[in-house]
Amino acid sequence: ALIVSDSVDTAAVTSAIIEGAGELLESVRLFDIYRGHQVPEGSRSLAFALRFRASDRTLEAAEIASARQSAIDLVIHRHGATLRGS
Repeated sequence: ALIVSDSVDTAAVTSAIIEGAGELLESVRLFDIYRGHQVPEGSRSLAFALRFRASDRTLEAAEIASARQSAIDLVIHRHGATLRGS
């Protein structure tokens, strides 16, 4: 889950995830939006499910972790996001 300002469009976060994760990303789905005591006022937590797949091989855990981290890093860079729980 990523914490972003309420002024950041959810579609922009999704686009950054897709771009950052690269070609191994098969799908991305927003499954929760949370506002509450664990999230700073004026922000919301967006939780996404990411599915990775390669058509020609079984992915290694390191490949998935790297693609996931690249997606997170791009959202942090573009939108000032933070990881929830960090």
